[in-house]
Amino acid sequence: MRNALKRPSLLVQVLIGALAGILMGYFFPAIGSRMEILGSLFLNLIQMVIVPLIFPLVVLAIVDIKDAKRFGGVAVKGFLFFFLVTTVLIFPGLVIGRLTGIGQAVQAGTAGIGAIEGVASNINFEDFFLSIVPNNIVSAMASGDLLPVLFFGVLLGFALVAIGDTGQPVVDVLRSWSKAMYKIVDYSIAFAPIGVFGVLASDMAEGGLGQLVSLGQFVLLLFGLYLGAVVVVFPIIAALFGVPYMELLKHIKGPAFLAFTTGSSSVVMPTLIERLEKFGVPSSIASFVVPLGYSFNLTGACLYVSLSVMFVANLYGSPMSWGQILTLVVFLTVITKGIAAVPSGALVVLLAVAGQLGLPAEGVALLVSVDFFANAGRTAVNVVGNALAPAVVAKSEGVNFSKTAQRSVTKA
Repeated sequence: MRNALKRPSLLVQVLIGALAGILMGYFFPAIGSRMEILGSLFLNLIQMVIVPLIFPLVVLAIVDIKDAKRFGGVAVKGFLFFFLVTTVLIFPGLVIGRLTGIGQAVQAGTAGIGAIEGVASNINFEDFFLSIVPNNIVSAMASGDLLPVLFFGVLLGFALVAIGDTGQPVVDVLRSWSKAMYKIVDYSIAFAPIGVFGVLASDMAEGGLGQLVSLGQFVLLLFGLYLGAVVVVFPIIAALFGVPYMELLKHIKGPAFLAFTTGSSSVVMPTLIERLEKFGVPSSIASFVVPLGYSFNLTGACLYVSLSVMFVANLYGSPMSWGQILTLVVFLTVITKGIAAVPSGALVVLLAVAGQLGLPAEGVALLVSVDFFANAGRTAVNVVGNALAPAVVAKSEGVNFSKTAQRSVTKA
């Protein structure tokens, strides 16, 4: 009897909230549109703790590593992984888009530029690199810019290591602070089912299902790419480095599903770091590589951008040659590294590429109508990719994940 009345897991609660939100928004749109406040409240609860949590974790990661050479090795391995994996994932999106001719059957006249008004049309790389070194760290923290926070955290970590025992009181405060932030995250995550209900009820009430009719082929093909990354590409990478991929998925399935339903990968960042530590990734690696990956390892976004570029090109009867595709792979590999630092980053990249190819912006605006669905899978793949990266780095640093698997089997 007690087992029958057992409270369902958070994953089940979130799923129930998601289904309830979809039904509410579809059948009772007037009420569903008012549920947006619940989703906004949940997102705010998580987002308010991201910088206060990530900053001490980065500092403590440097303090725990201590050896500057080891830190450099972790950083280099992380960046190499980011660039190699994102390049690999950009190529199939372009090739499949070229082979299928996705977008040729869509009526270009249905697009309007109103949906993308106010979005920048390019990425200024000079401003991007300058933004990494903040002239006001308090302002950077207030605006939630992760890269300058990471940069300052790394410098502070090295400074605390350099002054030795004198800096120990600061280290102790940061450790206690990070534990308190984790507890706030726990409180916030408990609100997830209600928050997800509000997000989906509002989005479904405003967009409905009719938006998928003309763009269903694009969405289905895009989700095929997402699935291919999760069940083919990532497992191969994990096998090459000796990371138990299925065990990793078991640990992060909750955050990945929550990212899918909310459309926000930043919401689950603190929980993702915590789950990776339970999986066996050292805190010093997880706390550094995960936030870095949120800026440079947006695997889902790379899949989305590559297929979207081909969609817009085919939409206007401008299919690219194989030589152009190879050039575009290099271009997208570089330009997608700035997505996270730019508002509406995926749209900015699409507009920048469309401008380079001489394609109308209306094609990008057309994709906005299904961005809710595209973004759901995009963020979930981002989470899985940003979980695999620190696991691979940890494995290269000598971590034995087989012990984690044995503990999991024992508990089961």
